[in-house]
Amino acid sequence: MRNSERGDVALAWRHRYAANGGAVRFGMLLDVKHFVRNKIRGKLCAALFALAVSFAALNGAASSSSGQPSSPAAAQQATPVPTPAQPAATASGSATQTVAQPGLNIVVLDPAHGGTDLGARGTGGIHESDIVLEFAAQVRTALEAQGFQVVQTRQGNANPSFDDRSAIANAQRGAIFVTLHIASTGVPGTARVYVMNDLASAADATGLIPWDRAQAPCVSLSRKLGDQVQALLAQRFKGSPAVTQTASVRQLRTTAAPAIAVEISSVTIEERTQLDHMAPGVADAIARGAAAFRPTYVVPANPGERP
Repeated sequence: MRNSERGDVALAWRHRYAANGGAVRFGMLLDVKHFVRNKIRGKLCAALFALAVSFAALNGAASSSSGQPSSPAAAQQATPVPTPAQPAATASGSATQTVAQPGLNIVVLDPAHGGTDLGARGTGGIHESDIVLEFAAQVRTALEAQGFQVVQTRQGNANPSFDDRSAIANAQRGAIFVTLHIASTGVPGTARVYVMNDLASAADATGLIPWDRAQAPCVSLSRKLGDQVQALLAQRFKGSPAVTQTASVRQLRTTAAPAIAVEISSVTIEERTQLDHMAPGVADAIARGAAAFRPTYVVPANPGERP
């Protein structure tokens, strides 16, 4: 369009602010009569189209500056995504929160001894610390097949202290503790489950239980777990007792969870393969016993509450 023709278009812009947030509105006056008189309607259409494009761009910029979407597509993109409802606040201003009590889902598996502590030793060069570590590998596989998460107190030839082993178990929520031993006595080819002797609770004034009596609130549950495992061992290994035995096992006393010791006989055998053949049956009994115990498992509400 030539300069003389641009002069034929008279534009008068008015700016005003609307009451709904200050969005800019534009007014536009066109001297259409002049174009009709000069018979250049085609050029009028071209001029109107150019003005419409300019007006749309200006209107879009104004809408963006006011925070309002300039098109249906933009409006759809600008729709906020709903967020999950937050916990309701209490009168004190703190948010209420419902914490579900976990069930049994973790087994802390303790291969006894290790490191310089070889445990029981047989005449054929069999060391308890080596055998229980290999048993633990098969027990772990069987437990995981039952849906348990397994935490081992040692993976290799280490020797954590008794307190360290208990601390690993006590750090879990929703767990049981199983320690594995090979005896130096007993009828070869048999297996026994031990639980801690009854311990009198000795909570102090604050309701806390001393470390060396951590097992006290869990003795009854430990016996239930032990009975489940022992019954399965007795079915598989002839000569094994039908019920759980009690003994003062150091690993159990300081464990604040249902805890058992599984002891296999014995290191006095001539051929190690006799023990190796027991491993799958022991692993199956522990895993199935833990799964059968799961419905009766209860997490104490606090350390001083007996389950």
